[in-house]
Amino acid sequence: MLMAARFIDIHVIQSVPFANLNRDDTNSVKTVQYGNVLRTRVSSQSWKRAIRSVFEDRIGQAALRTRRIGERVTHLLNETRGWPQDLAERAGAHTAAASSIKFELAKDPKDPKQAATNKVLTNAMVYVPETAVAELADLAEEFREALQSAKDIKKPADKSVLPADRVEDILRSRNGVINLFGRMLAEVDNAGVDGAVQVAHALTTHETDVELDYFSAVDDITANWGDQSGSGHMGHAEFSAGTFYRYATIDLRDLANNTRSRPEELRDLTEAFLSAFILSLPQAKKNATAPHTIPDLAHISVRTDRPLSYAAAFESPVTAAGQGGYAAPSRATLSGYAEEANRLLGTSGILKAGWAGVDAKGLEGLGTRHTSFDTLIDTALTSALTSGGTA
Repeated sequence: MLMAARFIDIHVIQSVPFANLNRDDTNSVKTVQYGNVLRTRVSSQSWKRAIRSVFEDRIGQAALRTRRIGERVTHLLNETRGWPQDLAERAGAHTAAASSIKFELAKDPKDPKQAATNKVLTNAMVYVPETAVAELADLAEEFREALQSAKDIKKPADKSVLPADRVEDILRSRNGVINLFGRMLAEVDNAGVDGAVQVAHALTTHETDVELDYFSAVDDITANWGDQSGSGHMGHAEFSAGTFYRYATIDLRDLANNTRSRPEELRDLTEAFLSAFILSLPQAKKNATAPHTIPDLAHISVRTDRPLSYAAAFESPVTAAGQGGYAAPSRATLSGYAEEANRLLGTSGILKAGWAGVDAKGLEGLGTRHTSFDTLIDTALTSALTSGGTA
């Protein structure tokens, strides 16, 4: 299916209070030096996982990324289908060992120096629809007699009694999640799927400082008895706060190819992604910070030419408004930059542009104002998918 629309860009301005949405390996806030000042950053991988969780709920499909696909099959066979534990474990191991993906044995929890029989980990993470687990279990059911007489998987050189071609056919299966986000699985021929969405790292529009939060925990018995002084535990953690610019783009042509040009699926997946992008939030430290804000502004542009990020609008860090706050000047900066970018590039590549947000004032550079995120998304999709013509 060829459409005049090629890309849907979505831009978000979102204020997040005291939080640590995405930590590095030392539990520190992730940052980036941009425009010669330090900004708080949330990696695209972190926010994309949050997006995928909301997206899966909206479309009613789920995908599974794991090295433990064999154990997942074992669990289904044993807990749901009544297979004895030892046979279910053998079936799971043979399932994981059947494809062209190399594997290793997990460590025995009782003796970490030893490998555990029938606890197989694939060297590469497989990424399959959740329904693939049941399909692999069905294959094990079909070959149950062969599995009963098969040897256990005890070393990486052991061979599976399950047919590799049929296991790999299941590993190649896909659903809406994989059609949108893509899949990298080089070990299995023709299993790769080019993702139709690109997500940028989120960064604050202004300079930020990392705050070090010292905390202590009270020992309830000590507090009640009053026989000792001091706390039961002390520690510290890093947090920050700020107004973020977030950006993603959907390649409609790639998504149409992945969905084999099914218009209803194309619209459903695009709508679900745009909504998930707006509403999602990484969940790190949520119990201690509850940073559940919504975007101050969402801007969507339907384009025929190329994706266009507005991150450069914030290369010069935004300064706070006279009464304080970065959200309002960030929205104004985004609108002003979009207006200048459109003047430079021309507007022939834009089919539709609009925005929705808390600002009561017009943001002329962002197109038509809409009263809600839902109407913003619906208008953009109607333009993109019924625009006619070819690209």
